[in-house]
Amino acid sequence: MRGRHWFGPLARAGLTMLALLLFATGGLLAQGVTTGQMGGFVTDLQGGPIQDATVVATHEPSGKAYGTSSRGGGAWNILNMRVGGPYRVVVTMIGYADYTETGVYLDLAQDLRLNFQLEVQAVEVEELAVEVEEHTVLNAGRTGAATFISEEQIEQLPALRRTFRDLARVDPRADENMAFGGRNWLYNNISLDGSYFNNAFGLDDPVPGGQTASEPIPFTAIEQVSVQVAPFDIRQGGFTGANVNIVSKSGTNEWKVAAYGFFRNQDLLGNNVNGEPVVANPDLNFGQYGLSVGGPIMKDKLFFFVNGEITRRDDPGTNFVASTGGSPGF
Repeated sequence: MRGRHWFGPLARAGLTMLALLLFATGGLLAQGVTTGQMGGFVTDLQGGPIQDATVVATHEPSGKAYGTSSRGGGAWNILNMRVGGPYRVVVTMIGYADYTETGVYLDLAQDLRLNFQLEVQAVEVEELAVEVEEHTVLNAGRTGAATFISEEQIEQLPALRRTFRDLARVDPRADENMAFGGRNWLYNNISLDGSYFNNAFGLDDPVPGGQTASEPIPFTAIEQVSVQVAPFDIRQGGFTGANVNIVSKSGTNEWKVAAYGFFRNQDLLGNNVNGEPVVANPDLNFGQYGLSVGGPIMKDKLFFFVNGEITRRDDPGTNFVASTGGSPGF
């Protein structure tokens, strides 16, 4: 009696679970495939496989299109396609005549095999012009934050002293004393055509000749200037301020001769300090004159460029005197 009491509920529960499983299994088995697929090979007339050919199958009643490209060996496949038809299958490839097959029907769960042979055909392609513009700031050739001054910019930028320092100060991290990022100018590295051009004595100017108020390279002879702070390029080092790289001009196959002169005097300067006039004595005279010649020595092989410059300057004095007895000194 006790066994029958326990077996009855367990048997009923087991039968119920078995029925549910059979029902679920039957439901799963009843879920069949609802689509079909196509596939095959694309070859030439000699049977050689054609890769990257475009295969487009269009279900004409609905206009739905399925597309793919042939793989290595010429094989192609399109899965999960709508059954029925008719389908229009078009195969295209540059250098081959288009192939079209119509009246294709696809049955349920069918894997329809369609092989296509394309005939070689000369195709005239319209001219395609591709323009590539390199970004001046973000490109693979940049190795850190840098400022580049081209020859065109050198000709357009105003320069009072006509020195490369006027160009280097275009970099927003520079001050008037050639200090970059707050670092003393003594820690800069200045190079001219790849050679070091620093002031070895570390006096009062970052380049040689600074104490004589002369420029070691004429402004007109500069072709490009670059200013780099903390570059990632391992070829550049030996400084903690900035690397100022100067490239001078070179000759070309075209002869070029240029003469220039720049002049200013006291009439081009302000004569008031804090509202008080300052008398220049003697007068200011500044003149900078030069001549450049460039051209070919051997056409397409050897060139020369020469730039000579002379500067004459008379700085004005002042009528300021030291203050004595509590009275103003001017």
